[in-house]
Amino acid sequence: MQGARIAKQLEEVKMVVGKTGAGEVPTDPMPPGATDLMIILKPQDEWKSGRTYDELGDALEEKLSVIPGVFVEKSQPIQMRFNELMTGIKQDVAIKIFGENLDSLSVYAKKVESAIVKIKGVSAPQMEQVDGLPQINIEYDRLRIANYGLNVEDINSIVSTAFAGKAAGVVYENERKFDLVVRLDSASRRSIEDVNNLLIPTPSGNQIPLSQVAKIDFKLGPAQISREAGKRRIVIGFNIEDRDVQSVVKEIQDKLATKVKLPSGYYFTYGGTFENLQKATNRLMIAVPASLLLIFMLLFFTFNSLKQAGLIFTAIPMSAIGGVFALLLRGMPFSISAGIGFIALFGVAVLNGIVLIGTFNQLEKEGWDDVIKRVIQGTKIRLRPVLMTAAVASLGFLPMALSHSAGAEVQKPLATVVIGGLITATFLTLFVLPLLYIIFNTKMNLKRKPKVKSITTILIIGLLFSFQNGQAQFRKSMDEVLNLGLKDNLQYNINQSQIAKNQFLVKGNKEFPKTGIFVENEDLRRSDKTGVWKIGLQQSFYMPQVNQARKNYYREQTKYFEYNKEVINTELKKNIRSVYYQLWYLQDKTALYQRLDSIYVGLLKTTTLKVKTGESAGIEKISATVKWKEIETNIIQLQKEMLVQQQSLMQLLNSSEVILPLAEPLEKLKYGLQNEAENHPNLLLLQQNVVIANSEIAIQKSNRLPEFTGRVFSQQLYGAEDPYSGFSIATSFPIFGIGANSNKIKAVKTEKEIQEQQLHYQTQIIKSSLAKRRTEVEKSVSGLQFYETSGLQQADEIITAANQSYRAGEISYADFSLYLSQSIEIRKNYLDNLNAYNQAIIEYNYFTNQ
Repeated sequence: MQGARIAKQLEEVKMVVGKTGAGEVPTDPMPPGATDLMIILKPQDEWKSGRTYDELGDALEEKLSVIPGVFVEKSQPIQMRFNELMTGIKQDVAIKIFGENLDSLSVYAKKVESAIVKIKGVSAPQMEQVDGLPQINIEYDRLRIANYGLNVEDINSIVSTAFAGKAAGVVYENERKFDLVVRLDSASRRSIEDVNNLLIPTPSGNQIPLSQVAKIDFKLGPAQISREAGKRRIVIGFNIEDRDVQSVVKEIQDKLATKVKLPSGYYFTYGGTFENLQKATNRLMIAVPASLLLIFMLLFFTFNSLKQAGLIFTAIPMSAIGGVFALLLRGMPFSISAGIGFIALFGVAVLNGIVLIGTFNQLEKEGWDDVIKRVIQGTKIRLRPVLMTAAVASLGFLPMALSHSAGAEVQKPLATVVIGGLITATFLTLFVLPLLYIIFNTKMNLKRKPKVKSITTILIIGLLFSFQNGQAQFRKSMDEVLNLGLKDNLQYNINQSQIAKNQFLVKGNKEFPKTGIFVENEDLRRSDKTGVWKIGLQQSFYMPQVNQARKNYYREQTKYFEYNKEVINTELKKNIRSVYYQLWYLQDKTALYQRLDSIYVGLLKTTTLKVKTGESAGIEKISATVKWKEIETNIIQLQKEMLVQQQSLMQLLNSSEVILPLAEPLEKLKYGLQNEAENHPNLLLLQQNVVIANSEIAIQKSNRLPEFTGRVFSQQLYGAEDPYSGFSIATSFPIFGIGANSNKIKAVKTEKEIQEQQLHYQTQIIKSSLAKRRTEVEKSVSGLQFYETSGLQQADEIITAANQSYRAGEISYADFSLYLSQSIEIRKNYLDNLNAYNQAIIEYNYFTNQ
């Protein structure tokens, strides 16, 4: 109401209507703690201040900002509601921070707000209010409650009844029933003092105020807890001024990446119109190519000529150039409306080309055989229609391009793109298109046959694949590849260095404490300041068991890395075999598609001949061409997958050689199942961990043994020529460190138990994995039986018989295509099943250490 009174002070305002809270409709995004002020303005010709709409909005924001504890934002009512419904916020862009703790979210939101406030184009960022709601907090004094003979449950019930109400009966009105709720009168529920003075009856019959048994005060709690996709989040929203959304968000992302570091579990997302822009851009990535393809198909069906359809299609890139330059001249960024404008432009741009090419074709039928004369005459005839087509479309979009009213931000980019594109497209139609028509319709051009085109395409693909990155490819057997990998792998070198390190530790284990040299002076007195000088050596000695325990520990560590070598060997063999056989499978699949490619090249010749002789209407040729192109695409994709596998193999072998499998059909691995998994290197490694833990226990126990110290010395008595020499032996016991040492022994014993449990757990996993792989192998064997017994032979017979029958005219193209697809599908399924079988055998051999 205060905001409405302030808004009514402006002379441009006619009335103000406020709407607070959320409706009962579940889809209403309005939060309960927000108010929309709908400000209805007078007609603009009645404004005496001369302000624009934006200036009036800024003035309203400035006046309403004096209200404490709220933030104000101007927007169009429908635009605001749509933004809320689609993105959950009212502003153009929102930075959402997701996390668990509300206080942390609030802290990081303030950092983000201070980081982006100085970015050009960001208008008054506003942080979502998530805290600051005052709440009456009742904290019970349980000792006093007990003294009065009360309990918390009864007091809670009294407080709830007094202020929230409680059903005390039922009231009937005809057939309707209502609860009768009893609570305090509104005069007794106005302040915190009413809570303090609420009387609580005691078992003795007396009444005491609630303040006698509880501390009641105000505390600030969360104002709201917002969630999205089940996770808490806080929003910093802002509008964009004088810049495009994409560049502003990109700058914000760069700045937040350096200035605001979020902890683990917290992350940013960006919503609002930026989110809509990303989604719409992704849709345009599909819509624009689809529209271009549809336009080309319609042109082809209209002229029944790829050459003429391609000539008209050249208007599209030329019109796109004009649209881009028009946006650049007006300083507009690419937006969704501009993208829609490009789609509309492409459709309009080809109209002039259709008009011209149609006229050229009509003149040719009328006997204009000279191409140049035909083009000149046709251009004269169609000059006015071409100019009028472009002029009408451009003038129709001109008001949108110059608009400054509501919705202009959507209309202007679309109209600008269409007008700029039509200018360049018209130039293309009148000058460039006739020249291209002359070039493509003279006899000087070399016409390539489909056979030449197909052979050239296959050769280029083959050369690119064979000399990828300028490297030659070498065919090697599985055994040769394994030997190369087991020799040069970097993991072996690292593990060998660890073994050498522990061997040096074993040799250097005979450790002695440092030898001490001492000088002493004893028997100093006031009467004798010279005293007796003594010089000697001091050496401590460990018990032999100490060095032996450490030596055993280092030896067991060495054995660990020796076992680890076998682990690396097993893992490496499995990975190399898996990649090699996958590469072999892709090689055979590529060969299958290449065979299919040669069949469809021959089929394309046959269908082309049928079209020329009039035996076919052309649908068979179109179908064969489409299928041939599809096969070529599959071949390229398979060769790319082979490159990926080759790179993986190079990494495993630590080699720069590009390797191919043998030029033979995919090998079927031998089938020999075993049930032994106890000797798996991983289990031996875990068993060694248990042994190492035992050696650590021995080291800790040896720390309890005493240490010995020996001293030899020589001393010179004053005035005596012959010096005295002597020695001493001392023993040290760990008296005060027994407790700490006992705890260390318990710790290493616990570590041993952990390693034993880990060994037991991994043994169960390997055994279950072995059973699972055995089942997969048996399933793959049953799947291969059909193809090996009869499927492959029948597939070859189907191809041979279908090819002969089609060439003899005994079956239609549709029947031939069906039989061919059936045969190729059998071959593909066989390769897929054989590859699955080989991969299952490789996994099984890994778990049985074969």
